[in-house]
Amino acid sequence: MSRSDDQEFELFRQEMNDVTPLVGEEVADIRTAFEPTLAQKERRRAAEAEEQENVNFLSTEYVDLVEPDEVIEFHRDGVQTGVFKRLKQGRYTMEASLNLHHHTLREARTAVFNFVQDCYKAGIRTALVIHGQGKHSKPHPALIKSYVNKWLREMPPVLAFHSAQRPHGGRGAVYLMLKKNAEQKQKNREQHAKR
Repeated sequence: MSRSDDQEFELFRQEMNDVTPLVGEEVADIRTAFEPTLAQKERRRAAEAEEQENVNFLSTEYVDLVEPDEVIEFHRDGVQTGVFKRLKQGRYTMEASLNLHHHTLREARTAVFNFVQDCYKAGIRTALVIHGQGKHSKPHPALIKSYVNKWLREMPPVLAFHSAQRPHGGRGAVYLMLKKNAEQKQKNREQHAKR
């Protein structure tokens, strides 16, 4: 030890002179002292669930090819006939749009996944996805259109979709209807409770 270390140690001893040791066998268990609280565990679980939700699960495996001029449509059980008919006719305001022209299949997959997730989180209910007809796409015609048809069915927030009317891109685009997010459901409950 150097001289300054000796001096510091002596000062420490003088300061600790009147300290008496604790009596008893109780010693804190540091293993449990740092266990996360219930709230911390719940926040971690919610973060992990959100992370899982954001993992792109859309498949690039086998796809049923559709024709470039084919109408594509889908709706989940519970979507009212009138609602689907208005979607099909393009009578809803499109709140967002995604253009997939000049996208590779991999880029389109990422774009569609992110677009639907972002729309859902933002509370957007109707959107337009422009996939193109793909008459000249290689190796197969309408490849991106075929995958969009598959991917949208795989995504839980998607309630329905239908090929667009001519002014909105015709059979090279699709109208999309999304579920209400949790915030919108809560507002809806509050609105109906006031009646």
